[in-house]
Amino acid sequence: MADLHIKINRDKGGIAGQIASELRDSIRGGRLTPGTRLPATRDLATDLQVSRGVVVEAYEQLVAEGFLVSRVGVGTQVTPKNAARANSRPRNPVPVRPKPARRSPNTPVCAPYYGHRPTSPDLSHFPRERWLAAVRHVLTTVPSDALDYGDPGGVPELREELAGYLRRVRAADVRPENLVIVGGVAQGLSLVLHVLTQQRPLRLAVEDPTSHRQVPLLRRAGAHLVPVPVDEQGLDVRKLSGDAVLVTPAHQFPTGVVLSPPRRAALMEWVYAGNRAILEDDYDAEFRFDRDPVGCLQGLAPDRVILSGSVSKALAPGLRLGWVAAPPDLAEAVRRARGELDLGSPVIEQYALAHFLRTGGYDKHLRRMRREYRRRRDALVQALAEELPEVRVKGIEAGLHVYLELPGRWDESRTVRVAQELGLSAEPVGPMRDAAGPPAVVVGFARLPAHKAAEAVRGLKVRMSGQIVD
Repeated sequence: MADLHIKINRDKGGIAGQIASELRDSIRGGRLTPGTRLPATRDLATDLQVSRGVVVEAYEQLVAEGFLVSRVGVGTQVTPKNAARANSRPRNPVPVRPKPARRSPNTPVCAPYYGHRPTSPDLSHFPRERWLAAVRHVLTTVPSDALDYGDPGGVPELREELAGYLRRVRAADVRPENLVIVGGVAQGLSLVLHVLTQQRPLRLAVEDPTSHRQVPLLRRAGAHLVPVPVDEQGLDVRKLSGDAVLVTPAHQFPTGVVLSPPRRAALMEWVYAGNRAILEDDYDAEFRFDRDPVGCLQGLAPDRVILSGSVSKALAPGLRLGWVAAPPDLAEAVRRARGELDLGSPVIEQYALAHFLRTGGYDKHLRRMRREYRRRRDALVQALAEELPEVRVKGIEAGLHVYLELPGRWDESRTVRVAQELGLSAEPVGPMRDAAGPPAVVVGFARLPAHKAAEAVRGLKVRMSGQIVD
């Protein structure tokens, strides 16, 4: 079933009508294509934090208008162009509950380490059976020629499915021909910067603080970095300078703030005031918990914004599957650069992801993991509030990590080391951060089971109490 991007003005009232209007516009605009299966009323009501009756009313209105059809055993879907086409769409494979993993007798019985990056997902929840079903489908249906060298821009079927998904879920303005399949956001950014720096020297504005892992990548790609501070509303656009800017507007890394509407408008003014570009890193926007969905910047300015995303947070980093959505000329240049680099991404995995998207497996997995990650986040935040109230917790509305501002006497490096020893996934903030600010660390919760959160935080409290440095 489809995940949806629906905006609601709760102060305006008439929520059912707003939902119906959003869905109606999405169908008319092509974001929701014929035959797309919509979420169950209970699931959508939970996502939007409204009563189920409100969603039922919106669905019934659109069924009456002919935009939707609803059948027992099938659910609610966008009215197909014709019955034959609707019936020809692949069905979801029957879900199989994964068998519990067996611990090897040689595995040391010690404190588990729940991930090396705060943004890493819980890989034990990777949908193995459904992914295996997708790979089997590919290997039994695609022609042999499909396994040859292909378009370095990516398999057409995947670009078609991704374009629909990004329009539907991220409110993007993208067509398949403007998408390039890459080996993750890191490679996508490298390729884009390679193309841009071939045209002229590039001064790239970056958020401060930022991901310390990205800084070497950006510099190696030839960009001169210009730090721009981040506050409670996101990037401070008033202090922007440079030829382009790299932003994480839906969930800033590492602070977790969302770029506010006034800042978005100011950023649009900045980019159109000169021959500038926005590089949008949409790294974990699918995971939202306490706020309405936020559309991507690319949907506001598709001629100036280059959108990068991947399945690394939603499925697994090891798949190395991502995408770049860019204006036509730039997308073609990135496609050529990809061909010159390594001839493109593995095709079997691309076809498998296309099948996974088309059959609804991707949306279903995201819904399940969103619920699980919310439980884990709640457990960590509650434990921090009870045991370490002097630690200020930020950025909890979405994503897979929290941003912790530490007491002034705490040392960042020691805090990270102690946290890791206790099984927490932790990192110091990026090296570009203003040294005058409070010490801070990033802590991931995706790999921290809810029942382990209190124990880990209590251990952190004991180990850090009254200590500054080793």
